[in-house]
Amino acid sequence: MKKITYFLLGCVIFAPVHSQNKTKKMSDKLQPPVAKIVPKTLEKHGDKRIDNYYWLNERENPEVIDYLNKENEYYQKSTAHTKQFQEALFLEMKSRIKEDDTSVPYFYNGYYYITRFEKGKDYPIYARKKGSLEASEEIIFDCNEMAKGQSYFNLSGISVSEDNKWVTFGVDLVSRRQYTIQIKNLETGEILPEKIENTTGSCAWSSDNKTFFYTKNDPKTLRSDMVYRHELNSDVTTDALVFHEKDDTFYTFVYKDKSKKFLIIGSTSTLTSEYQILESNNPKGSFRYFSKRKRGLEYSISHFGDNFYIVTNKDNATNFKLMKTPETATSAENWKDLIPHRKDVLLEGIDIFKNYLVVEERSNGLNKIQIRPWDGGEAYYLSFQSETYTAYTTTNPDFDTEILRFA
Repeated sequence: MKKITYFLLGCVIFAPVHSQNKTKKMSDKLQPPVAKIVPKTLEKHGDKRIDNYYWLNERENPEVIDYLNKENEYYQKSTAHTKQFQEALFLEMKSRIKEDDTSVPYFYNGYYYITRFEKGKDYPIYARKKGSLEASEEIIFDCNEMAKGQSYFNLSGISVSEDNKWVTFGVDLVSRRQYTIQIKNLETGEILPEKIENTTGSCAWSSDNKTFFYTKNDPKTLRSDMVYRHELNSDVTTDALVFHEKDDTFYTFVYKDKSKKFLIIGSTSTLTSEYQILESNNPKGSFRYFSKRKRGLEYSISHFGDNFYIVTNKDNATNFKLMKTPETATSAENWKDLIPHRKDVLLEGIDIFKNYLVVEERSNGLNKIQIRPWDGGEAYYLSFQSETYTAYTTTNPDFDTEILRFA
């Protein structure tokens, strides 16, 4: 019995030694690639620093590509012994995901919009149904077909014109959030030849159904800094530059407000906000400032009736408050309190509907959703039968509805 014990102990001791020797031999044979050192001095705010590997930023440099290929080759060889384990993990995780999933439909401008996945396919299918969920399905985009032959594919920024005839969409084929905007005729299925490159992928249609606005990125930093106007069937090189955000601490974007009356350009940084507005039925007009930027002043705007509603930290409202101003007098000195600042309640946002104002708050660490009828009826909070929970509104693009989507 003692001899058997000694033998087993010897096996236990031998195993790690043998494993260490094997690992050492493997590491002796397989060495990681070493990037060459090319010192570059970078100066900012009077401070200098040396970056020895700045040259790796040169994405099209053959030496950079060669080095990255060597890195990938080293990784593949180093992890070759885990391939079966990787596959097993992938299959286990995949088995826990519902492959044939479908989003909750939302209604907008006469159509129900649905995103769904089919079993065995990797990409979503975007579809809509006119007027009723019982209507026949119209497939807008089948990303599984669009992604064929691509090593990477992502579709984003779907935006439908008010007449439901046109849809703009952005496609990224390199995984760098550099989207190329294209236009599809929803009546014929034709994709127009014009392509707008180096964008955020999102667009805002004007009410004339032939003009839309989009944002371009800085090609190096990817900061969205320029807003352009495009007309259908026109040369994209002639698109008009509407706004250029020159402050590199801000990024800019453009959208149409929920009431569809205004096109809005936003510029935001960590501490400051600024917006410009233009009537949606006048796409060739000039945007005007809602209220010019003031460092430390944050605000967001929503339109309803003849007024704008502003969620802001104005007047040292650290927890934010809700203010109101006529659409004809939008600068900050005209704003009036609607929901004043509260020290124990954080105002997180609002959602505007034809008959209701929905307010999202947080107090005592919990989310609360308040419904305020515009007709002066009694306001109330949604009731959640739990001591601890998280609640928030989700996709609610339909203005004239009695249904609130929240999670």
